[in-house]
Amino acid sequence: MKTPLLFLNVVIIATCGLIYELLAATVSSYVLGDSVTQFSLIIGIYLSAMGLGSYLSRFIDKNVAEKFIDIELGVAVLGGFSAPLLFLTFAYVSYFGLILYSMVFLIGTLVGLEIPLLMRILKDELDFKELVSRVLALDYVGALVASLLFPIFLVPKLGLNRTSLLFGMMNAAVGIWATWLLDPLIKTRTLTILRVKGFIVIVILAIAFIKADSLTTLAEDGLFMDNIVYAKSSPYQRIVVTKGKTGHALFLNGNLQFNSFDEYRYHEALVHPAFAAFEGEPKRVLVLGGGDGLALREILKYKSVEAVQLVDLDPMMTGLSKAFPALGELNHHSFEDPRVSVTNGDAFVWLDATDAGPFDIAIVDFPDPNNFALGKLYSTRFYALLKKKLSPNASVVIQCTSPLIARRSYWSIIRTLEASGFSVRPYQTTVPSFGVWGYALAKQQPFEIPKHPPAGPDLKFLNDSSFASMFEFPTDMMPPDEEIEINRLDNQALVRYYEIEWRRFE
Repeated sequence: MKTPLLFLNVVIIATCGLIYELLAATVSSYVLGDSVTQFSLIIGIYLSAMGLGSYLSRFIDKNVAEKFIDIELGVAVLGGFSAPLLFLTFAYVSYFGLILYSMVFLIGTLVGLEIPLLMRILKDELDFKELVSRVLALDYVGALVASLLFPIFLVPKLGLNRTSLLFGMMNAAVGIWATWLLDPLIKTRTLTILRVKGFIVIVILAIAFIKADSLTTLAEDGLFMDNIVYAKSSPYQRIVVTKGKTGHALFLNGNLQFNSFDEYRYHEALVHPAFAAFEGEPKRVLVLGGGDGLALREILKYKSVEAVQLVDLDPMMTGLSKAFPALGELNHHSFEDPRVSVTNGDAFVWLDATDAGPFDIAIVDFPDPNNFALGKLYSTRFYALLKKKLSPNASVVIQCTSPLIARRSYWSIIRTLEASGFSVRPYQTTVPSFGVWGYALAKQQPFEIPKHPPAGPDLKFLNDSSFASMFEFPTDMMPPDEEIEINRLDNQALVRYYEIEWRRFE
């Protein structure tokens, strides 16, 4: 046997094992939301399954080398196809959770078998103390390699499906390689069978790797009713645009962001109340989120505006207007206006670090707080940072999810703004694609609800009547009788409310 090369296998095995764990956790957080819960569940199930696999290794007494290679090929197939299968099952079956956690458990069990069997193969080559120290050290090195490669290179460059298939091929390669490294321990006839199986597995995985885009399209065809006309994965999210009878629709990680048929209702309601509440002529505007440029379109209707600073995490999102011209037409090519400056980065970090400001208007248009990474953008700490960047008379509008479907979530955002020192006027409107949708109009001192939309801008939806009606709430959308928690960084009460309330409609 070639002992040093077998130690290299340990690094590859450990790297592949952690990659499968990260893939499952990432896919589940993409499609189910609540990333903390999903990562915690996946890690717990995976590690416990590895423990079971290690225990089960004691029952393998004969043909250890052959069993090791078979297990490598099993991990290659199950782990390699894990991401494509999870996306497909989410699109087409109703019991996705059962498949997800069962797959994680099976992969974890097989991975748990690998290292104990390899150590038993090597036990006659090295002193036990030396063997254990080397194998465990290399195992941790492999974990480090995986944890660095996954977010920095693999997901941004390859995407989840191709990453999964690539590491499946690596596991299969380890299995085939081991047939040469361990050939003294394997019968000649069995050796040929194992090599043939290994090459078949690699060929299947390689074909799937080449056709990965087709697998993604197949999964997305089951998720979206209309034809997909644009689909790309960024380091942060899956961006999909569909086209149907009502027009184009944008989805981020499967969640609808707008439909061109009625998006003007949402964006007029988002932008113009802030201008109506501002005393004077606003010159500097801050937009947090809003990478589709549709809020920008409304802001740029005001001639007094001299500068707009937009901060959005994803450069692929702020560049979508150029990559997909139909969006550029819809937002009136707002990113090309010389008054607009774009910064790609985390808005929380940007607010904490920037010297920009003060701003007269702030439009906060983040996705709903369906995970803790987004929940921090609705916290008292975030609003305190925002407050420091505003002029004394500044107006702020924040999109706040649906006060009808997610009543406690909505009022948690309102209470959090108030706890941060803002005077708040809640309001809501109906957007057919979303239903009833809620917002918050806020200033740093008490103010009266504006009675009219600003004069001047060309508006398709807002008039005196519709504007006034937005600030009226029916009984079923008023604050609930129970005490509503404030969303702070250390409790993320809002995310818990949101998860419970929206889960009823899945």
